[in-house]
Amino acid sequence: MTKTIVVLGGAYAGVGVAHRLLKYTKPQVQDLKVILVSQNSHFYWNLASVRAVVPGLLKEEQYSQPIEKGFAKYPADSFEFIVGSAEGVDIIDKTVKISTKDGERVLNYDHLVLATGTRAVDKKVPWKSNTTYEETTALLSEIQNKVKSAKHIVVAGAGATGVEVSAELAFEYGKEKEVVLLSGDSEILGGDSLASNAATELKKLGVQIRKSARVASTNELPDGKVEVVLQNGEKITTDVYLPTMGMAPNTEYLPADLLTDKKFVDIDEFYRAKGTKDVWAAGDIVWKPRGSFVLSDKQAAGVAKNIDLVLKGKQPVPVKTLPMDVLMVATGRSRGAGRLGSVKVFSIMVYMIKGRTLGTQSLPGYIDGSAF
Repeated sequence: MTKTIVVLGGAYAGVGVAHRLLKYTKPQVQDLKVILVSQNSHFYWNLASVRAVVPGLLKEEQYSQPIEKGFAKYPADSFEFIVGSAEGVDIIDKTVKISTKDGERVLNYDHLVLATGTRAVDKKVPWKSNTTYEETTALLSEIQNKVKSAKHIVVAGAGATGVEVSAELAFEYGKEKEVVLLSGDSEILGGDSLASNAATELKKLGVQIRKSARVASTNELPDGKVEVVLQNGEKITTDVYLPTMGMAPNTEYLPADLLTDKKFVDIDEFYRAKGTKDVWAAGDIVWKPRGSFVLSDKQAAGVAKNIDLVLKGKQPVPVKTLPMDVLMVATGRSRGAGRLGSVKVFSIMVYMIKGRTLGTQSLPGYIDGSAF
């Protein structure tokens, strides 16, 4: 009897789980079928979105490629790709309700993998693949056009994304455009030990850092500019406003008892949703200990291994990720700030590890599975 694994989410974790099951489990579990569901027909390498907003730096194929083509090498009866979004999960009947352009589908599963990640609260920014391929592409094009003609740009939110976006803009345009980074906190990066290093790099690039400058509201003006209102009442008029704060988990389709109080999937040490035997989760949807490309990959590998074990009648094993907290923040196309645990990394090393390409060289391997 066919064993069906439904994987929800076509980004780092979901694609990673699907490829690993087909490459390593399928040869030993002949009746295995993997169904991958993704709202986006393309794999969006969102790590590069901070550079993609700058016109002319990246070609589309460097950060966005069709997902389905990478699975063509597997037997046709072992894989199905569905462009759609999850609308509901019934863990008793083991079904998932999917909405597609052709209507509603109900999928039956033996094992379910939750990898729908998080989204930017503001839908007008491209830091996450919130929508379809067509909508994401159009949004990036719109922002690029605005950036190209802008003289003044405000980046709100001084987490890793905000720091990287402001650095990319300042690195490219220098004194040609005024780039302002607003930090709601008293220090950038939430006061992380890297804050002073990152701030130094940003200042070298000419970024104006405003600390304790939390945005209260924004208003689009008749001339197309944006008025940014801070909590202290100050108003800043800018040509382009790029908010980077505010991420929400894509878990609205799940039963409430599978979630934490912050609406992420509540998992055990095996990365199985608590209270279930056949529902697994990986990536930003678990936010453990936080969202991260490297963590997503480790979690996906662990989930695929555990499903493999269970299908073979064995017990799952605890998923191991990283032995320390790692943070790498690119500051333009030559330097960066980073740490391995509490040990800081040389700026040039952060550039070599992350900033040089933002990982785009790995996209083809994620698409065709050779990365796993």
